[in-house]
Amino acid sequence: MITPLARLKEKISKNKSDAILISSVPNIIYLTGYSGFSKEEREAFLLITKNAQYILADGRYIGSAKTLIPDFKLIEISSKNSVKETLKNLKTKHKIKKLGFEGNNITFSEHKKLLTRFDDSNHQSLESLRSIKSSEEILKIKKACRLGDKTFDYILKKIKLGVSEKELAFEIEFFIKKHGADISFRPIVAFGKNSAIPHHQPSYKRLTTKDKFVLLDFGVKLNNYCSDMTRTVFFGKPTSEQKKMYETVLAAQQKVIESLHDISIYDAMAKNVDKVARDYILSKGYETIPHSVGHGIGIDVHEAPHLSPKSKDILKEGMVFSIEPGIYIPGFGGVRIEDLVVLEKTNPRLLTTSTRDLIIL
Repeated sequence: MITPLARLKEKISKNKSDAILISSVPNIIYLTGYSGFSKEEREAFLLITKNAQYILADGRYIGSAKTLIPDFKLIEISSKNSVKETLKNLKTKHKIKKLGFEGNNITFSEHKKLLTRFDDSNHQSLESLRSIKSSEEILKIKKACRLGDKTFDYILKKIKLGVSEKELAFEIEFFIKKHGADISFRPIVAFGKNSAIPHHQPSYKRLTTKDKFVLLDFGVKLNNYCSDMTRTVFFGKPTSEQKKMYETVLAAQQKVIESLHDISIYDAMAKNVDKVARDYILSKGYETIPHSVGHGIGIDVHEAPHLSPKSKDILKEGMVFSIEPGIYIPGFGGVRIEDLVVLEKTNPRLLTTSTRDLIIL
């Protein structure tokens, strides 16, 4: 099996570059398997040439990096040996003229300080490199999904009269961390009218018999890989309109899943898959979905492919992504159902297994 590092070196050659500078933590994790660097602080860089690979980090990581990243040569960064000077020396050593870098991650000041010394430096996206998952990566995502399913079963028992959105969000996070994982993003818990806000932040609002809608959107991060799922349940018997909203969203999601059974779709535009759900919801008299119908998932909770009306991504075997249509009516409420699928040779396979049947609590 070709490794991520080998695939990146092929990309370097294909782009006729001499090397690439990796700065984002998710891509460092992907290429090295090491997840000890902070996302909030700039603690490390990778410099990868066609024939060598280096990790530039400060003294705090010398011991762990040497042990856990044996395939990379470690260069310690200090006040006496800055990143700037190190790159200058490596440029000379490897005769680097054309350098690729992560334009979506490097700041303007970093570019000015570190990269202007190179004859030619250019932005290179690594999204396509991570979009097709290996069998090992898919298994990791599946394990995260399993814990996500268990979390859903657990949280259903906590939905009671008077509980607040923040309390349920805490319970979700507590359960996930208690089982040896972390959250892949801050949980969304929305009652009643709040469920019409797609990315509502949990408040101190307490659940009443009038709210009905309870929208739960959360994910697990386990062994560096993420899950993501959304369920909308009802606290008390839903009205006919609420039931229609739920059935429409569920049918839209199912139509997307069924469309993926056509092998030809694997080489189709992702935007066409988005259109399946979007057109169905519009045909039922509702407003268009205010967000994309799906997104890739892996080390990051949002990555390629992107299933949106303007996406240029092509769906291929081995991709893992969400399918999450939704209907939102301001002042009334909203419904979203989200599951993860992996595209296999003949069929899509659901990685989340929690029931999608309408649940009344």
